[in-house]
Amino acid sequence: MLRLTWVQPEDLLGHELHQASQDGREPGAIATRWRAAGGPQAPLRTGASTNPATRYLRVLAEDLLDELADLPSRLTDQEPTDLSGIKAHCPDWPNLPAGNRAAEAAPAPRNGGTLEAPASASTPAPTQARLEAAWLGRAVGCLLGKPVEKLPLQGIRELARATGNWPLRTWFTARGVPADLLHTYPWNKRSAPTSLAENIDGMPEDDDLNYPLLNLLLLQRHGRTFTTTDVARLWLDELPAGRTFTAERIAYRNLLTGIEPPRTARHRNPFREWIGALIRADVHGWTNPGDPAAAAEQAHRDATLTHTANGVYAAMFTAATIAGAATGASDVHACLRTGLTVVPPASRLARAIRHAVQLAGTTADFDTVVDELHTTHSAYHWVHAVPNTALIAAALTHADGDFTGSICRAVSGGLDTDSNGATAGSIAGLLAGGPGALPDHWTSPLKNRLATSIADLNGIGFDMLAHLTHRETRRP
Repeated sequence: MLRLTWVQPEDLLGHELHQASQDGREPGAIATRWRAAGGPQAPLRTGASTNPATRYLRVLAEDLLDELADLPSRLTDQEPTDLSGIKAHCPDWPNLPAGNRAAEAAPAPRNGGTLEAPASASTPAPTQARLEAAWLGRAVGCLLGKPVEKLPLQGIRELARATGNWPLRTWFTARGVPADLLHTYPWNKRSAPTSLAENIDGMPEDDDLNYPLLNLLLLQRHGRTFTTTDVARLWLDELPAGRTFTAERIAYRNLLTGIEPPRTARHRNPFREWIGALIRADVHGWTNPGDPAAAAEQAHRDATLTHTANGVYAAMFTAATIAGAATGASDVHACLRTGLTVVPPASRLARAIRHAVQLAGTTADFDTVVDELHTTHSAYHWVHAVPNTALIAAALTHADGDFTGSICRAVSGGLDTDSNGATAGSIAGLLAGGPGALPDHWTSPLKNRLATSIADLNGIGFDMLAHLTHRETRRP
């Protein structure tokens, strides 16, 4: 029987109950009704439960999803989604020319990082070489994380140790891994044929690369003044529905039923604070070097098609961080502090990032950092934006911006491994300055070739993507 992931009401209800408890609603009475009717818990790691629900349970789930949406939240005031509300909560919202007042109160950076202000409006666009390194870095980090996506942290560690690759420093391989260990912790079945060291032949398709491609098309077609509706139309024109997941799949479905943005992000969408908007943010940062406010505002218009509150903040944080890195004038610690200036300080995401940066800056062993982050955020799903953004910030901080250190720490920390590796690789690649600064054993297997089902871009090279992106940095 066909079991579609991320859209069946009986599966969404369990996730929405978790979301409600995290965003300040009181779902207890509705949860009791669901359990009394025999409703299942949310799938722990996959997008669909094993067994189909009865017709009665499916109808009940739809009704309860709507009831949950109407519950008031005690966090509404401190975690707004509208841009004006977000700005009102951010006392250090960046302006141009900008200083970074938030940096003065931030923990001292690890390994001697310096305090730097965001770049000014006169900062030149990043070189094409720097952008190529960012595209390559995103692809490499994503590919590194693909075979272990959905695996628990212990499984990732044991698989790497079995081949002498711990601490993680190179591609995963099945060569030399005991059969019983692979039975206990099987590779991601979709990714293993294209992402283990012995199988890599160019960059395979992945949503972590599809979305930057879409946003490049978005800027080409609509410029910097694009609207959320423009994003929606582009998706319907160019993004196959089967290439969407979690919040993006729900929003896509909502669009097809006639629901318009921003309600697409809220209607029966329990994934609206997950990581999907974050992985779409890179192009907004790459094309706004030294202007984190503009990058964050573009990311907001993109993110609100599918996400709310902390899901939106994660995209804005990432875009602003990348805007700082795109200038080449700041170290990774300053870039992360810049990213925090566009996140409401009292939000769950801001608290998680501050904790992660402080922990990574004062703890020598990264495994210890990861273990504490997992314990701190154990209530969240492994795809939620809060723990994943915290892990990315911790990995970049602990590695002091080093490329290999950044992607390997991000992936070895578990959670959404390919997405975290991709974002860490994008930022560390930008800071590296050019493709020649990235180790050859990472970039050579990609063969300057990216597979995708987006538009007519299948097989495009990273050098051409850098050229196209560079052109967008100079458009008004």
